[in-house]
Amino acid sequence: MTISNKITDVLKHKVRYIQDTNQSLYLAGPIKLPVNLHGETHIFQWYCWVPSDALPNTTPGQELPIEALVARLSQASLAEMQQSSVLVYGDFEHADDAIIRFHSICHTGDIFGSKRCDCGFQLRQSMQMIVKQGAGALFYLANHEGRGIGLFSKALAYMLQEEGLDTVEANLQLGFSDDSRNYEEAILVLQSLRTNPVTLITNNPRKLQALQQSGANLSGRVPLWGDVSEFNERYLETKVARSGHLRTGSE
Repeated sequence: MTISNKITDVLKHKVRYIQDTNQSLYLAGPIKLPVNLHGETHIFQWYCWVPSDALPNTTPGQELPIEALVARLSQASLAEMQQSSVLVYGDFEHADDAIIRFHSICHTGDIFGSKRCDCGFQLRQSMQMIVKQGAGALFYLANHEGRGIGLFSKALAYMLQEEGLDTVEANLQLGFSDDSRNYEEAILVLQSLRTNPVTLITNNPRKLQALQQSGANLSGRVPLWGDVSEFNERYLETKVARSGHLRTGSE
């Protein structure tokens, strides 16, 4: 496969190769993305990434020229895989402080507006918080469905929950851990986009711990609770009682 010099020039200035001692990936962006938030349009910059080990015939740690990268992508059937992305707002690179969220994909909550969880609320609210702050980023982590068990397994877990099991018990009964999500790729992208301090939007101490252990420049945490209803009350209480989620403050 050959691509024209014009196409090569466009892509090579918009795709970067990022690596650390454990992993490497290709980050595409920024791409202007006008987003509708509660009837107002806000301009974000969108990036998407793919791990280099998802590409066929790729040597670990070796950056591909853009022509070879495009050829590998066309052979990789990426539509059958999941890729993560990040929405960046404001002067994310240089602002004194910025607010970020690591948001795990939730097909039912984010897309369908399910009230069984608070994910859709947290997605929209965190984007609002980022706009209000003036600088920030929302990392949308596409391989995190059902705390890492995948959409079909999540459907099975929902069936068990309808029989009385809580979210933790359902995952465990299906042979999974309570939470198998990994944040290394998102942290690598974060560190490539910003070195100044960030404040993490989360109730989840595991996300906080992942950032702290990575050596990222973390200035604090803000909680994100809300949209409590009869449909998700037990789900939220299980997060606190079984998974150690933090309700308020900067614990």
